[in-house]
Amino acid sequence: MPTHHRVVIGNSQIMPEIESGSVQLMVTSPPYPMIAMWDEQFKSDLKISELWQKLDVRGDETMVRQIYDAMHENLVKVWVETYRALCDGGIACINIGDATRSIAGKFQLFPNHARITEVCEKMGFTTLPYILWKKPTNKPSYKGKGAFLGSGFLPPNAYVTLDCEFILLFRKGSLRRFEPKDKQRYESAFTKAQRDEWFSQIWTLKGTRQTAGELERRTAAYPEEIAERLIKMFSVKGETVLDPFLGSGTTSKAALANDRNSIGYEIDAKLLKTIRKKIGATKSHALEIVDRREPLV
Repeated sequence: MPTHHRVVIGNSQIMPEIESGSVQLMVTSPPYPMIAMWDEQFKSDLKISELWQKLDVRGDETMVRQIYDAMHENLVKVWVETYRALCDGGIACINIGDATRSIAGKFQLFPNHARITEVCEKMGFTTLPYILWKKPTNKPSYKGKGAFLGSGFLPPNAYVTLDCEFILLFRKGSLRRFEPKDKQRYESAFTKAQRDEWFSQIWTLKGTRQTAGELERRTAAYPEEIAERLIKMFSVKGETVLDPFLGSGTTSKAALANDRNSIGYEIDAKLLKTIRKKIGATKSHALEIVDRREPLV
């Protein structure tokens, strides 16, 4: 099936390239607030950068909460645009991990999944049962070898290991409606074995091994199998999948492989070469690049 894939080099907080209600599915993994790897990306927001500077000077614990709030305020703008872009009954899938971090002398959890759920419900999304992606590579260990945080085998000061990420699922509006015996819907059917595995709440999949350079490692690409599953579960062949944080292009590649169109936004133009290589283009699969790094007027 011929498909079209558009990559926009620009900020997904505004997505004028997408008509309202024209997208059937959103699949993404955004930068995770309060994970150090993404600090610099969030600091491109002047407000967040200034808050970090104040924290460095004052060491004031209240600044930590303000930084966390501001990071999620950045993401909220993308979720609002996603809501607009989705059709009635469209699904949003957000892969997000919580964060643990010691800042200003205090170790704490930052529950990113809970914050995103709260704000998405406020803007009108219906929350659906989420998926827990359990990463088998994250094993508790001892004396700094691995993910274990604590004091050996002595209570009570150890911490539970974060070895799961969330795949949050939201629906806009009511259930989607189709004509009886809709051809493309029936051609998109999954098997009983797939249904039984995919629609269980805990997925055990290996994380994507980051063998590329520092730039690609920062995209923290999730496994292509996650994108493929979600696309097959919540869209029909010929429909359009949006990824507002495209990174190295995993979602668009999975959409192409499964006869869906895609639109992806990536703010870092240095990743364009990687995206082109991953998605490619043929006579039946068109790839369009839109560069709008200049501020919108």
